[in-house]
This record gives sequence, structure tokens and C-alpha cells, in this order.
Amino acid sequence: MLNVDCMTYAASEETVGEVAADPRYRHAAVNIVNGVELQKLFDEYRPDAVMHLAAESHVDRSIDGPGVFVETNVTGTYALLEAARRYWQTLGAEAQKAFRFHHISTDEVFGHLELDDPPFTETTPYDPRSPYSASKAASDHLVRAWYHTYGLPTFVTNTTNNYGIWHFPEKLIPLVTINALEGKELPVYGKGENIRDWLFVEDHAEALVKAVERGQPGETYAIGARQPRTNLDVVKTICAVLDELSPDPAGPRERLIRFVTDRPGHDFRYEIDPSHAVKALDWKAKHDFETGIRRTVQWYLDNRHWWEGIRARRYTGQRLGTKA
Repeated sequence: MLNVDCMTYAASEETVGEVAADPRYRHAAVNIVNGVELQKLFDEYRPDAVMHLAAESHVDRSIDGPGVFVETNVTGTYALLEAARRYWQTLGAEAQKAFRFHHISTDEVFGHLELDDPPFTETTPYDPRSPYSASKAASDHLVRAWYHTYGLPTFVTNTTNNYGIWHFPEKLIPLVTINALEGKELPVYGKGENIRDWLFVEDHAEALVKAVERGQPGETYAIGARQPRTNLDVVKTICAVLDELSPDPAGPRERLIRFVTDRPGHDFRYEIDPSHAVKALDWKAKHDFETGIRRTVQWYLDNRHWWEGIRARRYTGQRLGTKA
């Protein structure tokens, strides 16, 4: 397996520590906007499939600096598609038929839902509302265009909010967990009523493997766990688990919750109906939210050295997305 990762601020070598010494694993520190270097990698490693997960993904950062999101998510996807197309055209007929370009995307491209709206499906119209989701929507459209125009066997998966181990501390669940462990305030946007559909990262990884094995060119698969929660519910659940696993002498951690000014353009609700993906990919999420969040919190308790290093050198927990 070749892992192409240019190692941005959010990357950590420790995440691949268990496989780094395996002779079947290679890492190439290449930015996906660099089409020349990508072409060299295709020519050298001659893959059977591409799983395109490379993206700038934090909405708050996209508000502060949208340019890098357009560069990586749009221009980078274009460069990767072109390198894949040129390589694919050199293959024999059977290898061309078997090849897959799997583009991993987000449910945020569909916009937002009101409380009584049905969940997103593969046929929901696109309505992105942040620089991040707009850049991902553009990349989705490019992937489908390369299938329809050039015949490159691409397909798309759209997923809900992921959480779990190795999650960079700028995102809600690790930020709240770490702040609570340090006795710091737990910021909640608005009234905490925004709803997200949560998927444990290991369940998503299983779905992605099933997708690259079974996914059909031109298809779309909406992947979710049917685990919607308000942001406030998520924060309170983390507090309760931490209070049980690592009690704070100062008292229950819900005391640290602070409601802060909402971010610009904050979508109210995301939720996916994964019925098509469950059937087509023979996959179903194994973790309910309570099980997944307990595993996640325990991991952060057991791996303080990792996130303490990040807090000291790369991200101190400061609020992002306030420049609009």
C-alpha cells in the first residue's frame, strides 16, 4: 500500500506506527496538487485502486482561510484524477475494467436539514454553504465528470461526522475531551442545538474497504450510522464518561460548558440514510454512539503524550472560524 500524504499540520507519524515497518507499506510525502510527482508514483507503484481521502476538512479553518481548501480539495482532486486517468489508459482491458478511483466525501455538500426533513440520501441535491463544503462539492463533481467524460471508473462515498482515535484536537470531540481533562472551558456554539450524525472511525474504515472492493463506477454511497446527536448532547456525554473514568476533584465537568457565539453559516442538521450503502456494500456500523465515545475518551486518557505534544507545538485549542 502506498500512502500519499504531504504531512500538513494535522498529520502525525505516530498514526501509522503499527504498519510503518511492514514491507507492504510505503509513504510518499507528496502534495496531491503536484501532478508531475503524482504521475511518477502511478508509474512506479501501478495501483489497482485509488482511495482519495486527501483533503482540508475543518470548516472553521475554511472560514479563516478558504484558499488552501480550494487548492487542495479542488485543484488537488483534479491533479489526482488526471494522473489516474493517464495511468489507467496504459492498462490492458481487464485491468482497466477492474481499476477503481474511490473518492471519499462528506454529507456537508448537501447543505443542511431542518428538524423534520428526511435524512440525506445519494439523490439529495447539492447545497454547500461553507468554503469547505463548497470545495468538496466541486471535487465530487470533478470525479463524476471524469467518469462520464473519460470513462475513468470512479465512484463517490459521502459520510457523516467521524470521531475516534488519532483525531486532531481542533475537532469538537477531541477538543472537548482534552479541554475537560485540563479543566478548561468547553465551548459550545450557539445553544448547542445543532445536530450531527456521528460515525465511529473504525466503522467508516470498514465501509471504505468494502466500497473499494464492491463499489461500481458512477455510483454514490451515503455512509452513516444513524446516530444523530445535538452538539450539547455530545459534550454532556463526554463529560459523563470522563467523570466516570477519571473523576475531577473539582466536580462534574458539565460545570465547564460555556455557550459561545455561533460560527458564520453554521448548518443546523446533518443526517444520512445509509440504506443503499448497507445493502450494496454488505456493511453496517458496529458501534453505537455510547460505545464509540467511551472507546474514544479512553484512548485520549491513555495517549496523553500524543495530544499534549500537539497542544504544546501545533494547536493550543484556540478558537478558529471567527474572521467572517
